[in-house]
Amino acid sequence: MRTVDFHKKAREKPSLERGLVQVYTGEGKGKTTAAVGLAIRAAGAGLKVGFFQFFKKPISGEVEIIRNIKNIDVYILAPLHPAFQYMSEEELRRYRDNFRRIWARDVMGNIKKKHYDVIILDEILIAIRDGFLDEKNLFFLIDERDNKTEIVLTGRYITDGIMEKADIITEMKKVKHPFPEIKARRGIEY
Repeated sequence: MRTVDFHKKAREKPSLERGLVQVYTGEGKGKTTAAVGLAIRAAGAGLKVGFFQFFKKPISGEVEIIRNIKNIDVYILAPLHPAFQYMSEEELRRYRDNFRRIWARDVMGNIKKKHYDVIILDEILIAIRDGFLDEKNLFFLIDERDNKTEIVLTGRYITDGIMEKADIITEMKKVKHPFPEIKARRGIEY
């Protein structure tokens, strides 16, 4: 009878036969948390992860931890959404232009250079909803990636085109939440 060394198997880097496009969307909590969990699982298995986060300050508990995990590169880009600050039309136009430069240089540039097994674009769906990035830019990334690269998209909004491109869509549904009576708590919500 043949025995299997499960510990040896667990130490081998997996090879994804086909990378899928996953989406975590909806009004409920847990989209980023699910993406972080996937990043940790992938890194623990030896996969190289690029975690690109938009519109969040770099003080969240999950970012503090995953920055220190081997195989995960963390990028905090456009850390403040214009909805949380007053911007004139001119400032908003400059913000959109800058966002597109960040996408080309920091996202696409690093993805091309570093050859990630898993790419997580946290809150990218908000960037598309609010017109900071055209979904054709996201489709280019999806279509041109190595076919073994997994892509994870998060955010409260999803277009019909993204629904069609995705292989897995998970909707987080808010059933009950104490906001605004109880504000976001460090260590729990961020």
